[in-house]
Amino acid sequence: MRRFVGNKSSRNYLITCLQSSLSSSQSRFLTSTTAPLSSDSTMSSITKTPSVTIDNLNPKVLKCEYAVRGEIVTQAQRLQQELKEKPGSHPFDEILYCNIGNPQSLGQQPITFFREVLALCDHPTILDKSETQGLFSADSIERAWKILDQIPGRATGAYSHSQGIKGLRDEIAAGIAARDGFPADPNDIFLTDGASPAVHMMMQLLIRSENDGIFCPIPQYPLYSASIALHGGTLVPYFLNEATGWGMEVSELKKQLEAAQSKGITVRALVVINPGNPTGQVLAEDNQREIVEFCKKENLVLLADEVYQENVYVPEKKFHSFKKVARSMGYGEEDIPLVSFQSVSKGYYGECGKRGGYMEVTGFSADVREQIYKVASVNLCSNISGQILASLVMNPPKVGDESYDSYLAEKDGILSSLARRAKVSQSNNYMTFLKLIA
Repeated sequence: MRRFVGNKSSRNYLITCLQSSLSSSQSRFLTSTTAPLSSDSTMSSITKTPSVTIDNLNPKVLKCEYAVRGEIVTQAQRLQQELKEKPGSHPFDEILYCNIGNPQSLGQQPITFFREVLALCDHPTILDKSETQGLFSADSIERAWKILDQIPGRATGAYSHSQGIKGLRDEIAAGIAARDGFPADPNDIFLTDGASPAVHMMMQLLIRSENDGIFCPIPQYPLYSASIALHGGTLVPYFLNEATGWGMEVSELKKQLEAAQSKGITVRALVVINPGNPTGQVLAEDNQREIVEFCKKENLVLLADEVYQENVYVPEKKFHSFKKVARSMGYGEEDIPLVSFQSVSKGYYGECGKRGGYMEVTGFSADVREQIYKVASVNLCSNISGQILASLVMNPPKVGDESYDSYLAEKDGILSSLARRAKVSQSNNYMTFLKLIA
């Protein structure tokens, strides 16, 4: 704020001049808001006291912590700026950010088919050019046409339905059904800007006060503790057992549930990260059945973070979605509320910056679904590029498609590389790891 210079009479003269150039309504507003200027002490206090301070911010924001973007990252950014401004100022010339999964920043190349389809959808005028046939695969051209036909006006820069483009949700539902062997409804799919907004959406819906608790694994991805704090709930921890390969034990859940209830906390949902982050464990199907039964018995919403479903590096382990497990147990739509999260940022695709993802919402009544849709509508829609990528991830090239061989080679190459690094990391052989990623 700029201070006026001069005595009281000169300030009043300035106000009078301003008032004369305004309409009567504006003049009344100016007179009422500038009246305190008649006092030098009041004006000084306005200048010195900011309206927003750390003491009057939302306490939920202050309580929220998100470690992967914290102080260490801020320091790294400072060092990076110093390297840019003063080359040679440090005994290194590059900083690699390993605080969060962000593979393309470390050199991982995107899947060619995915990027070809995106490029064609974003610039559809080139689809009719003869040169396009030689630059793009036939199936990427065909897929781009199919996607564009599902977008009103063929405009990827336009808003979509709040749940996402219906044709893309159809593709995702078909991909889920093919994966699980059980049907999926496109009306259960909510496309989001990555999995994180979907998690926030569910926390916002479930948490009413600090007396509401959310089960969360420890160790965990800090999105969960941060979102629980941000929405004013209470984190109810359950501890994974390192001795059993970071196993998830129902006895631990029962113990922590009783402890929370003794404090007056109503536990409303159970977060399960499978495959695990950061632990990397893959739950056995029998264990998943126990978890489903526990949620059923205790009337908990099961929030299944399944974004690493492609990242299974142990041959004897296999990913099973919680929806598949619940359906195989005979539980249908009305038996257990279940939300599954998926993201294009993980797996072998690693398209973090495209912000694509979805949640599949099952087991909720029609009136609750209406409220979920309302919350989704507040954000208008997720970005269209992310929506397209989510559909491609769940419906990639098939055998016989022109892109299939190259797609499979790229996918297997990335997953094999990640498996090698996981093995080296597990052995704690740091020097070998450094050589491997060089």
